[in-house]
Amino acid sequence: MRHFYGSRLRFFRNREEWPLDAAATKLHVSKSTLSRLELAETLPQEGFSEIADRVFQTGGWFTELYELLRLEIHPNQYRHRMEWEARAHTIVEYAGMIVPGLLQTEDYARACFRVGDPQRSESEVQRLVDARLNRQQRLLGPNPLYYSAILDEAAIRRPVGGNATMRAQLAFLIDQVERPNGVVQLIPFAHGEHALSGGTLTLMTVADGTVVSYEESIDSGTLMEDRERVSARQRAYDLLSAHALSPRETAAFLNRVMEALPDEDHS
Repeated sequence: MRHFYGSRLRFFRNREEWPLDAAATKLHVSKSTLSRLELAETLPQEGFSEIADRVFQTGGWFTELYELLRLEIHPNQYRHRMEWEARAHTIVEYAGMIVPGLLQTEDYARACFRVGDPQRSESEVQRLVDARLNRQQRLLGPNPLYYSAILDEAAIRRPVGGNATMRAQLAFLIDQVERPNGVVQLIPFAHGEHALSGGTLTLMTVADGTVVSYEESIDSGTLMEDRERVSARQRAYDLLSAHALSPRETAAFLNRVMEALPDEDHS
């Protein structure tokens, strides 16, 4: 559906013999945004379809098509999610059961990939680990993105990879709780129920202000670009952040959990 929408935009623009920049001006979007719409790389923002109907005199056709388009789930969800992550300048995440990928140590990530598919070869596991660590350069490079995360207490209580691996992971998290380009917070069990429990949520913001959300379960994910649904996730995240521990309190909590781990793993 998004490809059909984009192809119709391009058809009507070419019918008017307008170059991208001229059409973008008439449609009140940037040239790059119009190009991404025509290539089906993004969804139109609310109100765009009504403008397109007026500019191209299509009698509500784009508006009706948008109502179908916004319900469509993008094929190959994870690939599309990674495309958004590569463009994002701000990422915020809620992690319910495990530490999110952008904050994982090498050994923690290796343990996750091994248990995810016991049939994977060691070379395949290492390839996946290297790819995950490469993503972390977005946080450490010369122009780091703004990244914040809320971790459920469950994510830091489960000793993934054994006690030694988990101790190193907790130490790394302590170093990340408060940085110039983001914070890490903890939501303790004592908080009780909340709107994001039971899954993971990632909110990504790109240069033009567009925000998308990605939710993940055991072996599948859903990317949402519809503004109304994304806004609902943003409100839930903001509310949870208000109830989470401060970075200083989070660091102290992580340190207590780390110190409580036995020095040696037990069989």
